[in-house]
Amino acid sequence: MVSSFNKREISKDFFVFSFYRYEDIKELLNSKYEFFGDRVFNILAQLSFKIFADNFNVDETVYAIPIDDHTRHQFSQTAILARSLNSRGIKPVYNSLKASNIVKYAGCDLEYRKKNPRDFKYRGKRNLKVILVDDLVTSGLTIIEAKKKLQEYNCEVLFALTLADVKF
Repeated sequence: MVSSFNKREISKDFFVFSFYRYEDIKELLNSKYEFFGDRVFNILAQLSFKIFADNFNVDETVYAIPIDDHTRHQFSQTAILARSLNSRGIKPVYNSLKASNIVKYAGCDLEYRKKNPRDFKYRGKRNLKVILVDDLVTSGLTIIEAKKKLQEYNCEVLFALTLADVKF
């Protein structure tokens, strides 16, 4: 398992940055379904998101918003990742971007994903500069949908950060 930073354009001039290839850490990502998964995600976050945050230089505060940080398996993997970004320039904001539709996308094709959007609700502040946080990017539809919801509140979504990318 070697971390190497990957950049993928998922819509015009909007990028997701990922630290790992999905194939290299899929067993670790699946630990989110296990009782020990929070420990695995904390370690992965320290090896990637924390290092990123420590080297991210900005003049004003940027807010890390985890995508759908519901606690479904005793913990929220996206909240763990966002927490590791807490630094001089990045502040996590929890419980603000939630999916109304919690249908599972794992193993589903692009057409199914398009027909079953997440239908995000946002309960946060307006006019923020934001980094979206998720554990995995496959098609990018969830991230794009989350970005559009935040833009309705005049938030500037700078980019998304994920642990892994299926297309890396």
